[in-house]
Amino acid sequence: MSIYQHFRPEEKDFIDQVYSWRSYVENAYAPKLTDFLDPREQKILQLIIGENQEIKYQLFGGHTQAERKRALLFPNYFEPEEKDFHTFLMEVDYPKKFVTIEHPQVLGSLMSLGLDRSKFGDILMEGDQIQLILCDEIKDYVSLQLESIGKAKVQLKEKDWEACIQVRDSWIESSTTVSSLRLDTVIAGIYNISRQKAQQYIQQGYAKVNFTIVENTAFLCEEGDLMSVRGQGRSIIKTIEGKTKKDKWRIVIGKM
Repeated sequence: MSIYQHFRPEEKDFIDQVYSWRSYVENAYAPKLTDFLDPREQKILQLIIGENQEIKYQLFGGHTQAERKRALLFPNYFEPEEKDFHTFLMEVDYPKKFVTIEHPQVLGSLMSLGLDRSKFGDILMEGDQIQLILCDEIKDYVSLQLESIGKAKVQLKEKDWEACIQVRDSWIESSTTVSSLRLDTVIAGIYNISRQKAQQYIQQGYAKVNFTIVENTAFLCEEGDLMSVRGQGRSIIKTIEGKTKKDKWRIVIGKM
């Protein structure tokens, strides 16, 4: 039985990457650090590495409620420390009295630098305070190249992790039942809208799964999928608990 049949076809490359990381640790008997992984990728890594007695892993995203995290795979002799994740906290300094900066502006400015989304973690915001979590290999580049966000001139300052914005768990957890795990059915169940309306959102390109627009209404959802629907907010499938006596799927979700 192939491991791939348990996952989506488009996840094959990432599955191969996880096996490559595991092989490296086994053969080199040394730790391997990944880029930032989204929740679905973290789930896949956890399922593949599992409870392997020889190869262990830890996830780190800078704060307890981190959405995007780096994974460190390591042999059982190794004892990982925070510094082994080579991740830095940077605070955005800008004229707060005169300018307001929104989350999409920050993300857009970072992406305009030609960065891969896997090279930086969560963007933290509280009031007018903005912090970025970056891989060490792009820290200096971003510090030099990120000169403005929107109309605001900005500078980055490195901070200790003790200064990290403490994100409160903004996911409101609940459970629901859906007749299938198709994207249109799941969106309808999560956001309490008609299936027809859910299909319209998907077909118009208003729905994203794991940060990627999905226009296939029959796309099958999995545990760890992070979804967003324009005008409806964000949600995550935390657990798929199985089927009820009425042959429906019971899922535990988080909604913002």
